[in-house]
Amino acid sequence: MLVVVGERADAALAGIDLSAHAAVAVELNGSCLGALTGEGIGAEGGTVVGFARHRTGTGAPTRTIEIVTQPQTCGEALARVTAVFEAAGFVVVTCADRDGRILDRLMRPYFNRALEALDLGLAPAEALDRTLRLGLGYPRGPLEILSEAGLAEHFQVSSRLHAALGERAYLPARRARVAAERAAGQDKEPRQ
Repeated sequence: MLVVVGERADAALAGIDLSAHAAVAVELNGSCLGALTGEGIGAEGGTVVGFARHRTGTGAPTRTIEIVTQPQTCGEALARVTAVFEAAGFVVVTCADRDGRILDRLMRPYFNRALEALDLGLAPAEALDRTLRLGLGYPRGPLEILSEAGLAEHFQVSSRLHAALGERAYLPARRARVAAERAAGQDKEPRQ
């Protein structure tokens, strides 16, 4: 089995003879698997699967790995990749090749709604987070997570999902947009 990792995994994949490997796992870094392997009319798939470790912002990735499959992904290749990641101590989930996969599709609207509640003055940030922690049993509140991860990063991910899916739930909240604009402005300012 071959595992291709890194920011330029797509370029590395292009130089590999895929037929020489029973299973290939390629790190997606926000891309769809089809963007790397090609798509046609529903016969996509083979021995290549994608994988992603979720992270919010610059924090450490979680121990969860989303393995991305296509309609005709080889069951043996999927089983091999799953076994390798599980043996390394990861929790593995399998999902279809869709924008945002599982975690970002569920978390980004949640973050946006929490930011909108803050904008509307529903409650202070600490009260919103405490309510979700105590009322729903979540270990951390969404605003706490976002304050550590960075609103600008959330804006980038949500914007990409909003462009791809067109759903209002992914439209970045005002605070995230402002943070991204501020970060972009600070990047352009000359350093003294």
